Amino acid sequence: MIGVINIYKPQGMTSNDVVMRVKRLVGKKEKIGHTGTLDPLAKGVLPICIGRATKLVDEIMNGDKVYKALLKLGVTTTTYDREGDILSQSPIQASTNEVVEVIERFQGEIYQIPPMFSALKVNGQRLYNLAREGIEIEREPRKIFIHYIKVLSCEIPFVELEVRCSKGTYIRSLCYDIGEALGCGAAMWELERIKSGEFTLENSVALEELTPGNVADYLISPETLLQNYEKLDVNTKVKDLLLNGVNITNSYLVSNLKNNTVYRVYYEECLLGLAIMNDGVFKLYKRLI
Repeated sequence: MIGVINIYKPQGMTSNDVVMRVKRLVGKKEKIGHTGTLDPLAKGVLPICIGRATKLVDEIMNGDKVYKALLKLGVTTTTYDREGDILSQSPIQASTNEVVEVIERFQGEIYQIPPMFSALKVNGQRLYNLAREGIEIEREPRKIFIHYIKVLSCEIPFVELEVRCSKGTYIRSLCYDIGEALGCGAAMWELERIKSGEFTLENSVALEELTPGNVADYLISPETLLQNYEKLDVNTKVKDLLLNGVNITNSYLVSNLKNNTVYRVYYEECLLGLAIMNDGVFKLYKRLI
């Protein structure tokens, strides 16, 4: 079995819980991987890769994400969300217009410090393991991009947002930073991921609807996922070179290829993987067989 299932993760489960559930449905021998952690508090789109499609995890994760979030002003917590211990509670002096104005400042390229309660590794240790021991370490700010923030509703202390952002964005940190900018603190109260790359809420399937008998019906093939890349059919010689890890520089073989372009490479209708042409060198960087 090979492909991706666009699963709607329910609240209260970890992303790994979903992986294990799918593994039981398709058989323990199949390799399974998710495409970006959703906290147990969060619900929403969680594409799950099966079989050789797990090699496409990075490709899928690179896409932008869209979230709906509910933040609560006037409170901060250890985890930056409602599941953590309360650290402070403050009065909210800002008006609705001021809240909206401050939130809109976070659009564009910004730097964000990941929360301590996150799966990031520092010196081989998960940050959340250190946080549970009461250890806080310095985290390097990371550059992210917020394409837009829409304030869907503002009934202080609660503000409902829709955010389209780049890979690696922590909505919990975004809520925390908004609270800091307003001077009253804030924490994420609810979160739903409604889009991850090409995977949307509308074409997702609820985890509880999957059974051993129907799981294959929801598989999306690698060919479908990669259709935005140019298709390239190769002969036996090029196929053998690529599969053996050879960087092809022979001008006769690569003269018609576009520079800085990714191709989905086929041999006799078999998808070999993804290859890139860059500065006169053609190489396979994602093998799918």
